Amino acid sequence: MRLSRKMRNVTLFIAMSLDGYIADKDGGVGWLFGQNVQEETEDVYSDFIKDVDTVIMGWNTYHQVTTELSPEEWAYKGLKSYIITHRELPPESDRIFTEKNPCDLVRELLQHPGRDIWICGGAGIIQPLVEADLIDKYYISVIPVILGSGLRLFGGDGKEIPLRLVRTKSYNGITDLVYIRRQEGMEK
Repeated sequence: MRLSRKMRNVTLFIAMSLDGYIADKDGGVGWLFGQNVQEETEDVYSDFIKDVDTVIMGWNTYHQVTTELSPEEWAYKGLKSYIITHRELPPESDRIFTEKNPCDLVRELLQHPGRDIWICGGAGIIQPLVEADLIDKYYISVIPVILGSGLRLFGGDGKEIPLRLVRTKSYNGITDLVYIRRQEGMEK
């Protein structure tokens, strides 16, 4: 049974390979580009981020962002960022390091007003939220590559969650799929 909550939504916004991986076998994301590397990829992030004020990620995602993807500057400036980790790190003005269970953290955040909550990664954060049915919108960019192995987006051990496709967009071989949860008693 879903908790009634304020107007905040929880959105998984992530890219995956055609075969369902969010990182290769070494944890890398160097494959995150379209079929034509020279072609500029469409900026879907800017539209997405307008409705977000909070981002949640695990340690591996945080470490990858700060050491590989954007080492010079915090990529999520202006967003309240929660990094779920067992490491003891000093808080920073826009980053909160916490050991909270991702489901408990999301439930707590949903009790406070604000804009949408972005689940950024990784699989250890995403999978419990999927199983607890705490994600309202799945915004998944399918990248034109088959990795064959790596870190799966969905674990496969969870329950069925009926979804409704609300938007698709294709550019440079990438297909964005946006799904929302189907309402109980609605379309089957």
